[in-house]
Amino acid sequence: MQTATVVQRKATRPRADALRNRERIIGAAREMFVEHGPDVPFDDIARRAGVGNATVYRNFPDRDSLVREVVCSVMNRTAQAAEEALAETGDAFEALERFVHVAADERISALCPMVCSTFDQNHPDLMAARERTEDLIGEVMDRARAAGQLRPDVGVGDVMVAVAQLSRPPAGLGCLSLDPFVHRHLQLFLDGLRAPARSALPGTAATMEDLRQT
Repeated sequence: MQTATVVQRKATRPRADALRNRERIIGAAREMFVEHGPDVPFDDIARRAGVGNATVYRNFPDRDSLVREVVCSVMNRTAQAAEEALAETGDAFEALERFVHVAADERISALCPMVCSTFDQNHPDLMAARERTEDLIGEVMDRARAAGQLRPDVGVGDVMVAVAQLSRPPAGLGCLSLDPFVHRHLQLFLDGLRAPARSALPGTAATMEDLRQT
C-alpha cells in the first residue's frame, strides 16, 4: 500500500512587476476618482495605468475593493509624511504642517466622501488606516500643544475640516485650476493654529467622532 506524500508549498511572494502594476493601478485610480468621481470605468483606469483590463480585475475584483485601497493608500501616505517629518526634525508643529500639505496634494478632500457613499466604512483595512492616521495626528497635536506651539482650543477634527474645505474647489471650478492657491491658504490656516492664540474660538474643539456623527 502506498502512502501519499504531502508536499508543502511555500507561499509565493508577488513578483516585483505585479507589485508595480498594482501601484500603477492605485495611482491611476486615485487620479481618475479625483477627476471624474468613483464611477469611472475600469477600462479607463486600465488605460491610464498602462495595464490590461484583466490585470485590474485580477487585483481588484470589484469597485469597492479598488476605492477602498485608494482611500487607504492616501491616508497611509499622509500619516507617513507626518511620521517622517517628526523623525527628521523632532518638531511636532512641522510634522503637522507636513501632514496638512501632503493631505492636500493627495486630494484627500475629494476622496474621503467616497468612504461614506461607496462601501462599508467599518471594513478592517479602512478602520486600520483611519485609526493610524487619527492617532498619529492626535499625538502630533498633543506634542505641539505641550511644547507651546499649538493653541489649546483645536482638535484633530478641526484640522481635517480645514484640509477638506480649503483644498476643495468651489462649485464650477476645476480641481486642478486652484492648485496655486491651495497651499497658500492652508499655510494661512496653519499659522492661525500657532500659540499664542490671537482670539477665542466659538464652540468647542472638534474631534473625528464629532465629524462622523454629523
